[in-house]
Amino acid sequence: MIRINLLPYREKEKKANIQSRMILHATFLSLFLLVLGSVYFYFSSDIDGLRNSVREEEAKLAALNRQVGEIEALKRNRQEIEQKLAAIRSLERDRLFPVRMLDELNMLIPARDLWLERITQTGSDLRIEGVARNNDVIARFLQGLQKAGFIRRADLIATREKEIAGSRLQQFIVTCTTRKEL
Repeated sequence: MIRINLLPYREKEKKANIQSRMILHATFLSLFLLVLGSVYFYFSSDIDGLRNSVREEEAKLAALNRQVGEIEALKRNRQEIEQKLAAIRSLERDRLFPVRMLDELNMLIPARDLWLERITQTGSDLRIEGVARNNDVIARFLQGLQKAGFIRRADLIATREKEIAGSRLQQFIVTCTTRKEL
């Protein structure tokens, strides 16, 4: 007996072909979604790692900034201490100068011929006021001052005659520029 297929065989093939294509597309789609999900999780974990790294680096930066601030404070303290030490060295260097200067000045004064009334020092300027028996004594005193080790320059500013206890004496004013090294 002969059998006749009344169902169209092409439709069956078409349905089978469509089903296989659907399965293939679903497989590719699920594979694509799987790859896409893997890439997302990879980049997400990489971003999280980078964020953690940034936080760690910011913490390190903050610690370094604190250290830089401490170093700057130490530099300022060091500079202040160096300034104080320089002032102490200057004072130490200059502390004996007035004593030596007065001692040497005392050696220059002619005994019983010249009397000092006032000595004023302003910086490196020295002003000497006094009374002498005559102008020759003042001239010898001025020459001695110019040869003194602590005097750089000595100038006679004024002399005038003054009567003290019945004696005529010469009152004088001398200005000097001192040098610190004796």
